[in-house]
Amino acid sequence: IAHLRAMLEAADKKIHVYTSPHLVSFRERIRLAGKLVSAKRLNRALRHCERVNAGRPITYFEITTAAAFYLFAEVGADYLLLEVGLGGRFDATNVVDKPLGSIITPVSIDHVEFLGDNLTKIAAEKAGILKRHAPAIIARQSEEALDTIFEEAKRLGITPFVAGVDFDVYAQNGRLIYEDEKGLADLPPSRLAGPFQYENAGTAIAAIRHFNLPVSEGQIAKGLLHVQWPGRLMPLTKGPLVELLPQTHELWLDGGHNVAGAQVLADSLLQMNRARPKNLVVIMGTYANKDVAGFLRHFAGSTKKIITLGMGGDRASLSARKLAELAAQQGFETQPASSIKKALKEAAKIDNARILICGSLHLAGDVLAKNKTLPD
Repeated sequence: IAHLRAMLEAADKKIHVYTSPHLVSFRERIRLAGKLVSAKRLNRALRHCERVNAGRPITYFEITTAAAFYLFAEVGADYLLLEVGLGGRFDATNVVDKPLGSIITPVSIDHVEFLGDNLTKIAAEKAGILKRHAPAIIARQSEEALDTIFEEAKRLGITPFVAGVDFDVYAQNGRLIYEDEKGLADLPPSRLAGPFQYENAGTAIAAIRHFNLPVSEGQIAKGLLHVQWPGRLMPLTKGPLVELLPQTHELWLDGGHNVAGAQVLADSLLQMNRARPKNLVVIMGTYANKDVAGFLRHFAGSTKKIITLGMGGDRASLSARKLAELAAQQGFETQPASSIKKALKEAAKIDNARILICGSLHLAGDVLAKNKTLPD
């Protein structure tokens, strides 16, 4: 969504965006014609939805999604980029009968208590956003997820446009190369760090071309150079938290919290380390329902030090001590910390360190707030 927004805005289009969760302020979830919704306008929309709902049962996500749709209807725009909240088939966002198109990003294990405990079940929920007569972009998938998505597409009578089959993207000589049946595009790499952003950018480019959106190759390139997305392999270079560290240290923030997220994050850091060797220190906080062992497994061999955090009294989070115990069981040297500042002061003692804060979007938002690095 970040790449699509950047490319469409490079083509001078007005874009509504709906994403979740937020990192610091709820307003981050709703972007009206390019700008975050104002607190005043958001409050007015929420009050209106409360009146219309008239006290009937409704979830937090349902009523805030209704408010977002109400706001999108009030303000003119060329396109709406609408992110599913959880799953797809039964998600509150999945009420658009005739979308311009649908996109399914890589399916991985997450939210098993709601979506199922294997990729086939989860992919079936994701495939619920596909619509008859609407084109579909399918990012690179495991075989079992792709088979499930194809089954739903066949039932609807649509032919998806699939990564690795109908389009591809790869790095070559410092460039991003995209190709499909319309030809090859030689583009700058995404501004966002990490090799996984090639796949994200490629999926966005496929949508631009397959949905026949009025965006030129030059505008796609401009979008790649200007894209922004806070909390995903994000370098922190200034602010109160950065000032706790020696100048030789790097500080990175990532909200990834599932096993697939850990894999792409660990791979990105390995590539980074080949170019600029440093000692990796991981500061981690996460929720009790996450696969901690599966997450940390990807960092085996790249770091020996895990500093653990609880998350602000949130009862669903793991305590720093319990998380440290789980990390120790995986063979890591661990140390619980009572605050992000104390964790960073401990990490500062390690020579020439690259410090990664990860494990939770909740934690990422807390770090951005404390570092006064607020999304705009």
